[in-house]
Order: sequence, then structure tokens, then C-alpha cells
Amino acid sequence: MGDGSVTNPFIIKSVDALQVLDSRGDPTVEVVVETVGGGIGRAIAPAGASRGRYEAVEVRDGDLTKFKGRSVLRAVSNVVNYIAPAIQGMDSRKQRDIDRVMMQVDGTPNKSRLGANAIIATSLAVAKAAADTAGLPLFQYLGGVNAKVLPIPMLNIINGGVHAGNELAVQEFMIVPIGFDTFSDAIRAAVEIYKELKSILKSKYGASAVNVGDEGGYAPPMKLVREAIEALVTAIKNCGYDLEKQVRISLDAAASQFYDEERKVYRIDGMELSADKLLEYWKNLAIEYRLFSIEDPFHEESFDYFTSLRKELKDSTIVVGDDITVTNVDRLRKAIEQSALSGVIVKPNQIGTLSETLDFINLAKAHKIYTIISHRSGESEDNTIAHIAVAVGGPFIKTGAPARGERTAKYNELLRIEKFLGGDAVYAGKILQL
Repeated sequence: MGDGSVTNPFIIKSVDALQVLDSRGDPTVEVVVETVGGGIGRAIAPAGASRGRYEAVEVRDGDLTKFKGRSVLRAVSNVVNYIAPAIQGMDSRKQRDIDRVMMQVDGTPNKSRLGANAIIATSLAVAKAAADTAGLPLFQYLGGVNAKVLPIPMLNIINGGVHAGNELAVQEFMIVPIGFDTFSDAIRAAVEIYKELKSILKSKYGASAVNVGDEGGYAPPMKLVREAIEALVTAIKNCGYDLEKQVRISLDAAASQFYDEERKVYRIDGMELSADKLLEYWKNLAIEYRLFSIEDPFHEESFDYFTSLRKELKDSTIVVGDDITVTNVDRLRKAIEQSALSGVIVKPNQIGTLSETLDFINLAKAHKIYTIISHRSGESEDNTIAHIAVAVGGPFIKTGAPARGERTAKYNELLRIEKFLGGDAVYAGKILQL
């Protein structure tokens, strides 16, 4: 690199990786990037339990003698042996160039050679190292002076589906505290409701009902979707909050998980429903409870039924895509062409680089589609998504119940950002017409 490598503090000096643990006790990849100027960026790759088939692929070792086949030493080795030599000496501010080089070294369409877990941890660590070198918090480094909007949290406080051991088909039952003046007020309300829900569930179902699932929500022995929604309604009302104006209810159906592809039916509430019947089911539920949003209401190839539901609900309920779009620009373009979605989940590890994540967000916003920056069920203390949410103006973040350290790490970081911004901080609930 010549003399520039000495004088430019943003030049990447070193890239290292190690195997650490996620919130499920599974191994995952941590990458540490250091710049010539002493900036350090550290990032950990999360992992999902319910995954869309079009997600970028994480690399695991498959050695059943270690961590039951879940170890990621090969992905760690890929960072050290392939990624590090390719990006050392590059300017850490040139995020797109660095992400492009990693994709070229990988050489596959789904990052399956080096692993999306290796690539996303490196991509995020590079951005954090550049921000640290610049002496800026990550949200300001990425978002500039306009980064001042705190996202509305969507808190999963009853777990079902693959996140819990109960019989609820729907994966997440969320509360959305929209009608508050500040992010900290919204979190306070959410915690109050979460605690009240605990008392309700314990009293009705017994002590085991307040065991928590992967994302910190309770996993009570329920079978029916309405049963879970009613528990949320009671908790919200008992805390004195208005279901219309202050705290709304959202669902993540994760319908691909209860879809029988062979028989073309959805198994929910002890029933087997055709797509048409499920459409009616969601429509009635959305109207009855004035649901704020429904995520993945149909399986991941069912663009036409997403479109039909959106037409039926006339955007009174946000129809959100996750497995159907997997933070992938091409999948999002297809959804836009069919007017299938009014909201999308954004998970950086689904696509594998920060620059591709930002491209996805920009495309969604250009088409007035709400972006929901999201965690995964297998998380860590890494709080990068809190910064991304503020950097892009959210307007939403999904990062679990207000419990378990890997979830509260994100909420606590948002509280710190709110304090850092002081009088400039704006809560998204105050400015969105919802």
C-alpha cells in the first residue's frame, strides 16, 4: 500500500476471529478488526431457528464429537486464512469495496463457501472499527447528523412455534408500544406489561407457564392463537394502556414452519386450513384485535396470498415479509412488483454483508415499505442492530422480550443512544402516522 498505509489511520491492520457462544449455547463466529489508527471493531454473528430457504448459508463443521456438530471452527479459519489476507491494508471506510472483495473471495451466490456467519461478522466489525477510528458511535458513523430517530420496539413476549415447547403454531406474539413520547417511556410500558403478563399466566396455568422461550417471551401451555392474544390484551388493559393509541399487538406467524407442502395445508389451532381459509382466518383476527402487523402469514413462496391479504386489510394491518424476502434485494423487488408487502424484516446475517443490508433498506424505503431491523433467536451481547436501527431511522426494531441479556443488550444500547442524543432524540412513535 506504500506510504498511505502508514499515514491513513483507517487502514485495516489486522483481522482475527474466534469461536464464541450464542444465547442458545451454540458456537458462533466473533471477528475483531483493528485499524492502523488503533480503532477496534468487534462483531458476533447471530443464528436463526426458523430460516427462509433463500437465506445466505452459515458454515458449521458438522463434527458430531464437538458441540454436537454445531462448532464453527471452519468459519473461523475462513476469516483468518481467506478473508483477513484479502482485506488487510484496505481502508475500513470503504465498506462496499470490502464487502465486494469478501463476496468475490467466497465466489458463491449464497456465501456458502466462506460462510455468511464469517462474512457478516467481518463486515460489521469493519464498520465498527472505522467508526471507532473516527471517534464516532456507530449509528452516527453510518447515519450522519440525521441519525436521531429511536425505533419503536416490537417485543415478543409470548413465544410459540420453533421458539418454544408449546403447541402454539404462531411463533411470536408481540406488543408494540407506539403511543409514547420517548423510547425510554415505551420500554417502561413494555416491561410493565411483560411483568403483568407473568402474573396472569402464572395464576391461570401454573408456575411452568412463565418459563421463557428463545427470545425471552413466556412459553405457556397454550394451543390457540386467540388464547395468547387475549392474554396480551388483558395484560395491556390491566396496566392501564390504551389498545388503540398506546400499545398495539403484532404477530409473527412464521407460516412456513406450519405449512405442509405435500398436502398444501396450514396446521394451526388444531385445524388444517387451505390458503384461502387461512386468509379469512388472518383477516378476521386482524379486524377483531386491530392487529398492528402480521409477519409471514403464508409460506415463503406465496407472494400472491401476501398480496391478497394486503388488499383485504387495506393497510390497516401491516403485512410483513421475512422468510419471503430474507433481506435480499431480488426477493424484495419481486414482492414490490406484486404489491405483496407493507413491511419487511431486516436481518443482516440473512444476506451476509452490511452494504447489502443497507441496499435492501434503501429499496424498501423508496417504495414506502416499513423496515423492521431484527435480531435472531440465537443472539449474543452484540448490540450492532441497535445502531443500525437508529442510523437508518428504523422505524421499528425487533429484538425480543425485555429480558435475557442478549435481548436487553440492544434495548440498553438504545437507551444509551437516546441519552447521548439528548434533546435531539426523537421517538419514531411520535412522528409516524400509524
